[in-house]
Amino acid sequence: MLRTLIVIPTYNEIENLRALVTEVMSQVHEKTHLLVVDDNSPDGTGDLADQLSRENDRVHVMHRPRKMGLGTAYVSGFKYGLQRDFEVFVEMDCDFSHDPKYLPLFFQQVEGGADVVVGSRYVPGGGTVNWGLARRAISRGGSLYARAVLGVRLSDLTGGFNCWRRKVIEAIGMDDIKSDGYSFQIEMKYKAWLKGFKIAEMPIVFEDRCLGKSKMSKNIVIEAMGRVLLMRLQHIWPGQLLPGRKQT
Repeated sequence: MLRTLIVIPTYNEIENLRALVTEVMSQVHEKTHLLVVDDNSPDGTGDLADQLSRENDRVHVMHRPRKMGLGTAYVSGFKYGLQRDFEVFVEMDCDFSHDPKYLPLFFQQVEGGADVVVGSRYVPGGGTVNWGLARRAISRGGSLYARAVLGVRLSDLTGGFNCWRRKVIEAIGMDDIKSDGYSFQIEMKYKAWLKGFKIAEMPIVFEDRCLGKSKMSKNIVIEAMGRVLLMRLQHIWPGQLLPGRKQT
């Protein structure tokens, strides 16, 4: 069993956090820890995370001063884990759209030799539940667009339920990640693919949140589309400086 860190960004997730932490811990091995990265949630999510940490020494909390974005939350969480010698990293949402029951299957893939495991909605056995037509079109279209522009042979480039070996995180370089939000997932997978790591896609069923409010917006999607083009141009002309995410 490899030392594993599950990174869960939160913003106003007080309705979901305790139940999710309980379910995650029931599915994972004893060398698995969980890090909540909270962006100063006004609903008290950070305080609840602190309470959960006091109850379980494998639950950790990182408090950030304000809402700073999904990508930077994962970058901060991965850096936290690198500094503490974790060997495997998992990223997942707090709203149960990423079902903890899949975690043992992620670990099996890593133990079988995968460097990256992508929880894919778009391979046989995967899918989505409780999504409207527009949401399905945006998500599937985003993955197809990114595949076409970047030339990456992965079915689900935009999904956020993923598992990474330490060596992949180190090789990508967290200080070199330029994307935030929706495009963060694409950039991470693209860079892992460019470096030749073994990427496995595992089917998952993504169920839209029952409690709380979705963070997805039209601006996030538009930003991601532009970022994909910049990623491709940076690969073609690596000497060109492309704008990075706002440093905070």
